Amino acid sequence: MASIGSNIGDVLKTLPETVRLVAISKYHPESAVQEAYEAGQRVFGESHVQELQRKHDSLPKDIEWHFIGHLQTNKVKYIAPYISLIHAVDTPKLLAEISKQGMKCGRRIPCLLQLHVAQEETKFGFSIEEAEAFLREGTWREMKGAEIRGVMCMASNVDDEEQIAREFETAHQFFLHAKEAYFGGEGQEATFCECSWGMSDDYQIAIQHGSTMVRVGSRIFGEREYK
Repeated sequence: MASIGSNIGDVLKTLPETVRLVAISKYHPESAVQEAYEAGQRVFGESHVQELQRKHDSLPKDIEWHFIGHLQTNKVKYIAPYISLIHAVDTPKLLAEISKQGMKCGRRIPCLLQLHVAQEETKFGFSIEEAEAFLREGTWREMKGAEIRGVMCMASNVDDEEQIAREFETAHQFFLHAKEAYFGGEGQEATFCECSWGMSDDYQIAIQHGSTMVRVGSRIFGEREYK
């Protein structure tokens, strides 16, 4: 069986220099993260606050932790001091809480707005119309403890690659529009720069449709070791 290190190398070979790899380590033990770390990987994604806390406390301090799952507002305070990026901001209420906790920590927490472009109703996120309305309305500009760095999405869990491509492209076109319409002034344009889409089975399609950050788990760590 291939090692975690060789798996990371195989994935990195397929990524352009403009695309970062987030190794999705949720449900995998600290030893697996350590092995990936020793292979040079520094960016890891987790989706449960308690598991993230444990790993953050026990693993090297130069790891860049990303929160990739659905984040409850009452859990934000636990990760606010150190989280590098929150991928899935799916409501104005959550962004407001992130800002509140960021202010308490004396930092601006980087965030991505989650777009709901997939067919599944179970997925979270702003519709394109809701995201447009939220950005136009403008209260996010007063949230000094949070900084919107871009957008994220998940495609439908289907075999139809054309559908997956359409969904990623919908998100990418919204990103380009939002960048021009809402983040073009006062030097903000450079910070609104991230498109987080693409996972183990579809990241190659995502790269063709503007992704700057792919979230790869099973191709690196294999199947989940625990839940």
